[in-house]
Amino acid sequence: MKLNVALFFAGLFGALAAVFTLLSFGTDYWLMASESCHPNPGDVGGVTVEPGDVVVQEGAPDVTLYHEGFFWKCSFGGSAGDEDLMWKLWFTNQPHSKVCTHAYLFPFPVSQHSHNATEYDSAIIYRGFWSIFMLIGVAAVLLGGLFIICAAPFASHRLYKAGGSLFLASGLFLLCVVVMYVLWVQVLDVVELYIENQRSTVCADFQLSLHYGLSFMFAPVGIFFCFLAGLLFLLIGRTIQIHCN
Repeated sequence: MKLNVALFFAGLFGALAAVFTLLSFGTDYWLMASESCHPNPGDVGGVTVEPGDVVVQEGAPDVTLYHEGFFWKCSFGGSAGDEDLMWKLWFTNQPHSKVCTHAYLFPFPVSQHSHNATEYDSAIIYRGFWSIFMLIGVAAVLLGGLFIICAAPFASHRLYKAGGSLFLASGLFLLCVVVMYVLWVQVLDVVELYIENQRSTVCADFQLSLHYGLSFMFAPVGIFFCFLAGLLFLLIGRTIQIHCN
């Protein structure tokens, strides 16, 4: 009876781990950002405006919005006074002007213009390891689920242990993914260098706002359930092995 209860909760936690891991992997909202620039009204395109001059400014968006994940990095313009601005960052009400590019090796917000070649290559390597850890974590949780499904009809303690180990491995790799992403955004100086470059080359009043998205928030939940499911399946495998002997 106790073993059946443990199997139920282990299966539930394993299913939740797979769902949240796939949501984190498949949705492109790990990071959300907004860029704004309000140039000095007394300076237009490097030309000083004299008293009495008439300045006609083209209707450019006030804010540029970004969201990125494992697969895509998307951006589109918006107005700072738009009440539905935040909704446009999510799945609904996306504007037709949105431009998306592949983000597999795109080290946001580093660019070749704001960094030298060595720093840019290092950023790509860092992002490459992040992507590899993400793929390993997703593959491990899916393979672990397959092992558990195969173990259920035969009550194989080896398959239960293998599945539990894969869930634990998935949790560890996904934990590395989250830590690397936080270090990338919060600790390393890539964001500050990007802002300084934009202020020196584009606009002196350049502003960048960064927020973690739902994809990032799904990852810790998936990690938690990966560890729970992995430990329970290892315990179940150990219990079955003891009873068989």
